[in-house]
Amino acid sequence: MASNGSSTLDETNKIEPSLSAEEVLAAKAEIAEEADDGDDDDAVAATGEEFEVTPEEMSILRAELACEFPDDYTYLSDAYVKSVASKPYSKDPTVRRPIEYTMEKLTHVMEWRESSGATDFESLVKLAAGPHTDPEAVENPERLTKAKALVNSLNNASLYWHGVTKQGKPILWIRCGRKPWYPNVEAEVNALILIADAGIRAMPAGVTDFVVVSDSNSPPPPVPSFMINVLKALVKGYPDRLNVLLSAPVGSIIQFVMNLLLPLMPGRLAGKFLLKDQANARELLNEWLVRGEDDIPTFFGGPVDHDALYPEEGYSKVRGRGTLKFDYFGMIERLQASAKEWEDAQKN
Repeated sequence: MASNGSSTLDETNKIEPSLSAEEVLAAKAEIAEEADDGDDDDAVAATGEEFEVTPEEMSILRAELACEFPDDYTYLSDAYVKSVASKPYSKDPTVRRPIEYTMEKLTHVMEWRESSGATDFESLVKLAAGPHTDPEAVENPERLTKAKALVNSLNNASLYWHGVTKQGKPILWIRCGRKPWYPNVEAEVNALILIADAGIRAMPAGVTDFVVVSDSNSPPPPVPSFMINVLKALVKGYPDRLNVLLSAPVGSIIQFVMNLLLPLMPGRLAGKFLLKDQANARELLNEWLVRGEDDIPTFFGGPVDHDALYPEEGYSKVRGRGTLKFDYFGMIERLQASAKEWEDAQKN
């Protein structure tokens, strides 16, 4: 009992110096403004209905996306475009969204990708993985500095895709204990966007959303600017992408973070967060994972050692001739293989 109380006190001490009352109020206001602007789907959630989208309408949407965003339009799969278009209209849930309204929502996503720099992040990884004598690195040192910061945020392996659920949804694993106490917020957010996009591109055919599982042991103190920017990215750049987020165990820091964020999220998004103890989380993973208990990682009491593929930075080796240690490209290959395995299983 004494040790539990001491642990709670330690976590509380981590929280208090990290946020003043003024910072909390400012964070709430900024998150609320962004969330209110970014989601209209509470009425949609009430019906749960989807409407038909004709091949002609899909052709119109794809053609407009290709015209407006010729270098990035393939990022949005046909399945995702159709999913967005098939939803009930928030102003009248008895009818489908107008095509013009669907195009507006898709355009907002693509414009956010451009403004956030999302379309360039993977090329930064390649730059950082190469030699410092690379012509691009020599000619553009500022870009190399940004690339190294992005890769440094990857190297702790606090965020990675591994496997899919029984429904084919890719699983994003978060290792909170590996997150830095004093992060480079911009680089951390960029790394999250990079990883999210890699998972979306590797989704099985017909799948449009993903699952997040957070090992929330020993999280660092909350950083308001990071939390705000992550929520902005989720609302603006990834609408309808998150299927569910499972976090376990739930200590004081995680409770603090969720108490700050949940009341400010759009209704549908807030309902996708599950805060569980270790035992309940393991039960859910047994239900979700393709091979049940045989796929549960060691940090949730299962047999699978994720650290063999995604070790802490101190146990990682440099990949390439630069500063990349995290196995980013190997992660993508493994996720693509999991997706193909799931697709093949659906044909049997």
